[in-house]
Amino acid sequence: MKPEDFAALHAKAFRATRAWSATEFANLLGQRGVNWYGDPRCFILIRQVADEAEILTLATDPDHCRQGLARAALSRAETAATDAGVHRFFLEVAEDNAAARALYATFGYTQVGRRPDYYLPKDGAPVAALVLQKERGAS
Repeated sequence: MKPEDFAALHAKAFRATRAWSATEFANLLGQRGVNWYGDPRCFILIRQVADEAEILTLATDPDHCRQGLARAALSRAETAATDAGVHRFFLEVAEDNAAARALYATFGYTQVGRRPDYYLPKDGAPVAALVLQKERGAS
């Protein structure tokens, strides 16, 4: 996939907030330790630094939700990162994103923090970000 493909899918998946641009994706994908997994319907972007990894974004085309694509992408990313020596995973998720929170919970992520007013929807009040963490070996 090209940066433009990532940006287009991200815009479809995150219609209520500012989507990331092709330039932002190109910059991220050019950084050391950043990898992506998935396909044109769903992708995850993850950054590894030493023995930790941050899930930068996980985007699924709304026309392909509830098909197990996010689960498969997350599983593949975690496996690759763990094989590369990652012991701890972090991410931020919007407090009102029940589907994403449920997905991460099934993978063993737990809340370790909360950032009030982190996400700024195009219309509406700011939404808190929940900081989630998973230690390697958690299920």
